[in-house]
Amino acid sequence: MDDYQKEIADLETQVEQLVAAEGDAKTIAELSMQLDILKAIYTRATDLFQRGRRDEGLRYGLRIQGYGDWTIDNVYAFVYERSVELEPNAHRAFVVGIKSTDFALMLNS
Repeated sequence: MDDYQKEIADLETQVEQLVAAEGDAKTIAELSMQLDILKAIYTRATDLFQRGRRDEGLRYGLRIQGYGDWTIDNVYAFVYERSVELEPNAHRAFVVGIKSTDFALMLNS
């Protein structure tokens, strides 16, 4: 389990505990939205990381954009920063935007 998976698991536990304790609905909703976003970013980052292990062009793209070597931390940082640049109109649209963005294309641009 890497640090990102641990962060997601910890947040899931926190949400589950708040739900079980019938905690503040607004807090539960906010944490659930944060969890959705973190899961989407992590999924996209790990998918891109796996692709880049076989694609020198992606690794080169990450380096020239200033993120350094092809590590999960650097790929995650790239996906995270590009995700933040997406138009967050509404939570659902933001998560869908993360899931549908071609981060590999962004590295090769």
